[in-house]
Amino acid sequence: MQVKVQFLGASGTVTGSKFYLETPELKILVDCGMFQGIKALRELNWKPLPVDVQGIDLVLLTHGHLDHTGYLPRLLREGFAGEIIGTAPTLGITEIILLDSARIHEEEAEKANREGYSRHKPALPFYTVKEAERTLDLFHVAEEDEWIKASEHIRYRFRYNGHIIGSTYIEIEINGRILLFSGDLGRYVDLLLSPPKEPEWADYLFIESTYGNKLHPDEEVESQLITLTNNALRNRGSLLIPSFAVERLQSLMFLLWRLYKHNRIPNIPIIVDSPMGQNVLEIFERFPNCHKLPMEEYHAMCNHINLVSSYRETWEVIDDPRPKIVIAGSGMVTGGRILTYLKQLIDHPETQVLLVGYQAEGTRGRRLLEGEPEIKIFGKYYEVKATISHMQSLSAHADQADLLKWMGAIKNIPEGVFLIHGEPTALEGFDSKIRDTLGWKPHIPKLNESVTLWL
Repeated sequence: MQVKVQFLGASGTVTGSKFYLETPELKILVDCGMFQGIKALRELNWKPLPVDVQGIDLVLLTHGHLDHTGYLPRLLREGFAGEIIGTAPTLGITEIILLDSARIHEEEAEKANREGYSRHKPALPFYTVKEAERTLDLFHVAEEDEWIKASEHIRYRFRYNGHIIGSTYIEIEINGRILLFSGDLGRYVDLLLSPPKEPEWADYLFIESTYGNKLHPDEEVESQLITLTNNALRNRGSLLIPSFAVERLQSLMFLLWRLYKHNRIPNIPIIVDSPMGQNVLEIFERFPNCHKLPMEEYHAMCNHINLVSSYRETWEVIDDPRPKIVIAGSGMVTGGRILTYLKQLIDHPETQVLLVGYQAEGTRGRRLLEGEPEIKIFGKYYEVKATISHMQSLSAHADQADLLKWMGAIKNIPEGVFLIHGEPTALEGFDSKIRDTLGWKPHIPKLNESVTLWL
């Protein structure tokens, strides 16, 4: 049985995860993400996939993040009519993210047409809310750890990997050989999630490399939050925290709530302005066994923090002159409510911006991190007078040590190791470390590269 894999995304870059597995019995797509970041990557989203989309039988989702699920409505537009399978929390998060993404696409296209800053006449949304809703009809829930027979010689299962709530790595067994897709691997020590389950065997390993060349710094997260909060009070300014809506936002809420509860920060207004983040909070409530946040703490935290819903409330928060902490999406400053806050406040010297995770190349978050003097929002440039800080230790991604520990649990030496989901420096650094530490010989695939695993 010939088995081939084609790397349709997250190859030589972090975003756009899509791995096309072709066998005589089934055609499987592992993840179906959007490219994000620099313009050259974003433009790839608009190109049809170079495979027979109508022939794909299954899409298996490692987790719900946009760069792993955001292409799904376009896949349907290209003719996909199979099943989309993931854990219940993953599908819940995917639903939230797709509907939010579609709404943003529609709003941005409408705004571009109204204000005339798009080169396209007319500007069109990448996909619509209706297309996102049609995608949900193909969702099928899988239980963690249970093998699912897909065809005569193929079965697969989802195993917890600690990245976000519901996230998994995927084992696909074909004629007794196991293909292991790591997904985005979580950390062994995390505020809200348990350590990832470790694999036992992998004939072919597809391993993420986001931090393959780095170790997370041993930061004093609480001390940094206390300092920034006190600065906001002293300078009578706003602390703006662009945040990923899934897990990072909930971690920040819990950290700030805990600091307030123990009298380590004053009673400063804390605002969460992320409709999507609030929907994800409901996932935490629906699946209490999938995280470590006690429900009593969850409810106390939600009661203390001001959860903003409407855009009118966003402007009320901006117009309120009191010092405050605002957590809003998106985490890489590519969209969401944070743009409205930055547009109004980034040129104020008393404003602080705290970036709390990975900032992909080409994103506004990366540009802020690199100290650019102005950023473009909705077609206009704004001078950056705010203080920019970065906190890396809240990352939901495994660092090099975590990755090596997880890989080291594999009892055999894989026939093939493919390094994916990383920028070139991370991939090259991780490649060298694996060769030196484990003696394995990884391969760094290029975008759209096709590899025959066996005949």
